Amino acid sequence: MAGEDQRLHPHIYLQNNGDRRGYTAHQAGGDNGDGPPQRNRANHAEALTVALTSAVQQGEAILANRQAALEGGTKGFYIEFSLPEAQADIVDKLEYRRGKLPIELVNVQAPTDGLVKATVFVPERQKDYYLKKVAEYRDRDNVRERMSNDGTIEIISKPKNEKLVASIETARLAVARSFYTDQPDLFPQPGEAVWWEVWLRVGTRAVFDKAAQVLDFTKREHSLSFAEREVVVVKANAEQLGSLIANTDCVGELRLARDTPALFMGMDGAEQRAWAQDLADRLVPCEADAPAVCILDSGSTIGHPLLAPFLAVDDMHAFHGGPQVGDTSLLPHGGHGTRMSGTALFGDLSDVLDGNGPVEVGHRLESVKILPDHGANGPDLYGAITADAISRVEIAAPHRPRAICLAITSPGDHWRGRPSSWSAELDALAFGRDEVARFIAVSAGNIREPIVTADYPATNDTTPIESPAQAWNALTVGAFTERTLITDAAFNGWAALSPAGDIHPRSRTSVTWNRDWPLKPDVVFEGGNLAVNPSNGQPDDIDDLSLLTTFHRFNERAFSTTGDTSAATALAARMGAQILAANKTLWPETVRGLIVHSAEWTPAMRANQGDIGKTALVRRYGFGVPSIVRALGSLDNDVTIVAEEKLVPFKKSGSGGATDELAVHQLPWPKAKLLELDTAMVQLRITLSYFVEPNPGERGVSQRHTYASHGLRFELKHADDTLDVFLRRRNAQAGGRPPKRVAGDAGWTIGPQLRNRGSLHADIWEGTANELADRDAIIIYPVGGWWRENVAKGHLGEEVRYSLIASIRAAPGVELYTEIAAPITIGI
Repeated sequence: MAGEDQRLHPHIYLQNNGDRRGYTAHQAGGDNGDGPPQRNRANHAEALTVALTSAVQQGEAILANRQAALEGGTKGFYIEFSLPEAQADIVDKLEYRRGKLPIELVNVQAPTDGLVKATVFVPERQKDYYLKKVAEYRDRDNVRERMSNDGTIEIISKPKNEKLVASIETARLAVARSFYTDQPDLFPQPGEAVWWEVWLRVGTRAVFDKAAQVLDFTKREHSLSFAEREVVVVKANAEQLGSLIANTDCVGELRLARDTPALFMGMDGAEQRAWAQDLADRLVPCEADAPAVCILDSGSTIGHPLLAPFLAVDDMHAFHGGPQVGDTSLLPHGGHGTRMSGTALFGDLSDVLDGNGPVEVGHRLESVKILPDHGANGPDLYGAITADAISRVEIAAPHRPRAICLAITSPGDHWRGRPSSWSAELDALAFGRDEVARFIAVSAGNIREPIVTADYPATNDTTPIESPAQAWNALTVGAFTERTLITDAAFNGWAALSPAGDIHPRSRTSVTWNRDWPLKPDVVFEGGNLAVNPSNGQPDDIDDLSLLTTFHRFNERAFSTTGDTSAATALAARMGAQILAANKTLWPETVRGLIVHSAEWTPAMRANQGDIGKTALVRRYGFGVPSIVRALGSLDNDVTIVAEEKLVPFKKSGSGGATDELAVHQLPWPKAKLLELDTAMVQLRITLSYFVEPNPGERGVSQRHTYASHGLRFELKHADDTLDVFLRRRNAQAGGRPPKRVAGDAGWTIGPQLRNRGSLHADIWEGTANELADRDAIIIYPVGGWWRENVAKGHLGEEVRYSLIASIRAAPGVELYTEIAAPITIGI
């Protein structure tokens, strides 16, 4: 949509490093930047005293009103502290472990809006502990002497308890949500009863059992015990859990306990079909022209009641027009397409089966059978098979937006990222010279050899992504997991192999690829986990750690399990269709860009960066785990701006080609508001997504025969540049010679040397708000490709499309979107 920007619902990412304009304790040599935020001492102490006094008074009121039938354990209450994310490493200082009545840190939530929230249990007799710490911070100094370099004695004075107290933003009495460490947007509605994992503090199980009986919790039979926690599964609403927290000392943490597949897989066929029919009766079908996930696999099963409302007979096809379109093969791949179908529609079926309300699905299914019922495909190239399959659904429904899902990969022909005929065909199909560009999600491939427990995750890094997942224009999907809880009594003693938030044991990576090839996978989605058998130390698939989905022979049973990169790819295609359902006019380049733009590395992934480095971080996990909430822009405090644009990268110049246009995006940042924030840290995330026309073949390093038709890059204006100087730095034809830059462009998470691979470039810049106020323009400029070098092919002067996505994240409570009145201004 040249000349316009597409703005999804705005949001602001919140990061608060405290007020840096106030009190600075005298410290010889200056502040090294590693300490707590520098604050106005008196004001901060007063604010914390008010907050803590209120929390203590409310805690005392709760203790006075405890119900005798529920009450148990040590008498006390919980306080929730908020700290800037930069000070998260001091949460241990909130504890006081001495004596018979220690203060215990019970949970720390993942950073949200730039803040880390930590909850502690405070025994009644320790209720004034933090108020005393604040009073000492306000009234007393720690004084010491230090010898300076010139031999003089310096007196160093700092407020007592400064590292702890200055790091605390605020405090309040904890509520049920203070204990919730799961996905924030999944927290149940008031009164909604769901299954929970209740993580109990050590030695409190008897107290919990007594309260659970009084509160009429439904409990699962099995529990897990660890060194400092015991995990039980109960069904309750948040209000009941609030009563548990107010009347006992047993709760350490709360997570959602979605019914694991083991519960449903343990049912007989008739019971499974009854559950499936109950869900089928609650399904709300979408319109016939709704976007679709097009699954290229072993076919699908239209007779399954969970698939039938979303899969029409006319949307089931077979390669080369064969008559057998159903998922009927007796070969090992039989049923795979039906399992993909269920995941592409519902995600994990366990999440929607246990409910009684309507279930809306905003997209449909299309199925093309490319795996035969018997034997293997003939000598046809898989690229041709894929092209034929896609053409069939497009002929049947030419105007339907779709997300194409391909979870079939081939060993070999992927040497260190080199394009294969199959991956090049995917790039050509996505580029869409034949009329239409396409969004294609492709699996990174699974490790085919048996997994050795001791070699995880090293094997992931040494096992390269399979063909055709090296395709530049496709969204390449790896697998990670959050599934570590095993409740099936048949697997007592078994343990999850992958830690929560880390890579799936079978997911392939591009760590060993040549540095010039794209960063793959692009993202990772849930793929389940493997469990380690305690008797032999070998990992295996179990139902508890898998995803529940549909089974292809419904007369036998309704459900099956899935996992690995196949399930992850189905989830990625599902997210693509969900984005298209929200806005059918979005380009495929934008759909891919939004998925990547919404991705974030989990704490487990970030924790590994120090050991494996930045390059391996991206080549193992891609850009992280996407979020449909972030992609659709429905977080209240985010600002995300999307621009879909075109430019002409090359023109004829004499007998050759030359660079033609670049685009200038002047960003509508609320400059006055950012200047008010002064030195508060902010974050700018930029994603550039475009498709290239491929030119495969081994012809050395000749630019004339390079793989990509063109490349695009982005550059953010420096704060000390005018727009004119910024342009002249990039475009010599703008006239004049700009002054040479002395300083580099610091603050990028990935940096241009690493991010400029392939046809998708994403990065995060962090700096101060006042610097961002002047970094108010982005240049999109072309770099070389075979269109420019191979003049005889006649592509000089052709337009190319791109999608630019930019998000800003600022301090808590700062509303930026309302300040943005004008759209992005584009100049070519």
